[in-house]
Amino acid sequence: MTDTDHAAVYRSIRARVTDLVRDLPDEELDRIAPATPSWRVRDVVAHLAGNTADIVAGNLEGVASDPWTQAQVDARSTTPIVDVLDEWARCSAVVEPLIAGMDPMMRAMFLTDAVTHEHDVRGALGIPGARDTDAVDYAFRGVTRGIGAQLGDTGALRIVHDDGAIVLGEGEPRSVVTTSRFEVVRAAVGRRSYAQIEAWSWEGATRAQVLVLGRFTPPRLSELEE
Repeated sequence: MTDTDHAAVYRSIRARVTDLVRDLPDEELDRIAPATPSWRVRDVVAHLAGNTADIVAGNLEGVASDPWTQAQVDARSTTPIVDVLDEWARCSAVVEPLIAGMDPMMRAMFLTDAVTHEHDVRGALGIPGARDTDAVDYAFRGVTRGIGAQLGDTGALRIVHDDGAIVLGEGEPRSVVTTSRFEVVRAAVGRRSYAQIEAWSWEGATRAQVLVLGRFTPPRLSELEE
């Protein structure tokens, strides 16, 4: 959608994450975020801050790769959380005005990654929320475009969600699934197991695999309750 305020979407994520973690004691910051590759809460925030710092510095070789993101975490592993948050705020002031002009694929990856990690932090801390936000809506629109592209000519899928319904793919729907936009986003980025997706309300063929984007396949094996 051309009327999306991309900077505001990102700023809202940063503000919520900042509010969640700024005053946490070390034992809470050291909780492992179960949806991540064994990152602690503080490591997830380090990655988010590192994303913006690397954009400002022009350090984009290997962007979005595992070594690139792990280097962000490693560089801030012992940095006090208030300093990481201050760095994130400082670099975000430069990056946010640039988001709207990013390559559309890079913009979608950048914003959806931030949405994803907000909820990784919430899951680690046991503080659910912010599931009906512009950020989740933006991520939902992005991941469903990706799911639709993956479907190709294998038959359409109708998703009935908390704000209406959408048909992905071509032709008549082979399947109808009822769930929330939040759950679709979490599934698409590998935060739900196939068993969890299959447990949603399905009519017609159960097609859990099509709801996970290719770069996140296979998704997690164990169930993740958030």
